[in-house]
Amino acid sequence: MPISTPDLFGQPPAGLAIVVFAALLGGLVRGFTGFGTALVFLPIATPHLGPFGALIALTCMDVFGPLPNLRRAWAHVERPDLTRLITGCALTLPVGLWVLSQVPPELFRYAVSTLSLSMLAALVLGLRYTGPVRRGMVAAIGAAAGFLGGVAGLPGPAVILFYMSRPLPVTVIRATVLLFLFAFDFLIFGYLGVMGRLTVATTVLGLTLAIPNLLGNWLGGWLFRPTHDRLYRAIAYAAIAASALSGLPLWG
Repeated sequence: MPISTPDLFGQPPAGLAIVVFAALLGGLVRGFTGFGTALVFLPIATPHLGPFGALIALTCMDVFGPLPNLRRAWAHVERPDLTRLITGCALTLPVGLWVLSQVPPELFRYAVSTLSLSMLAALVLGLRYTGPVRRGMVAAIGAAAGFLGGVAGLPGPAVILFYMSRPLPVTVIRATVLLFLFAFDFLIFGYLGVMGRLTVATTVLGLTLAIPNLLGNWLGGWLFRPTHDRLYRAIAYAAIAASALSGLPLWG
């Protein structure tokens, strides 16, 4: 008779190992680029945790992951723009979460992978916005990020593409994106609580995943050097592509 292995956090050992690896890899990518946790974690973890389970786990672990890099990021961030981004996000995030509650899980997985690959293609092709940047535009980018963050768990693409198109130092871009995503975690956690979507098991799992995610963030931040920006972006792009493709429902 085969020996059965007890599940932990409602997950079999193999599935849990995959989720832990996703947390570590997502933290590593975010540590040296300032973004990428959701782009890496969600495609890998959603098949095992479900849409809302993956979002809750991501939010819980992501609050702790960026902590080693927050102080340095705060010194470089564009604070007025950060405020506008967060304000726009707060207005549309609940709309995106409501839409997510109305669609099947498979559609969520397709949305996550499609958005991840679309953002990656835009970055690789060098698509840039070259027009003037106004205050209202920054708030609108935050609003787009909030909706996408609710419906697909990906607030980053709109903000990342916008900031990477601006003639700013990589340290400023990285800091602004990192701090916006950190604020997003608190917003979505609050909205999920109001919606009654938080569960003890998934919350505890997310807090546990903060350990490998924190390790990945620390390692990525330690490896980050502005002079090696091209190398780091190439590695991040490869990780995002692999994660997005692995998360497609086509594979089961």
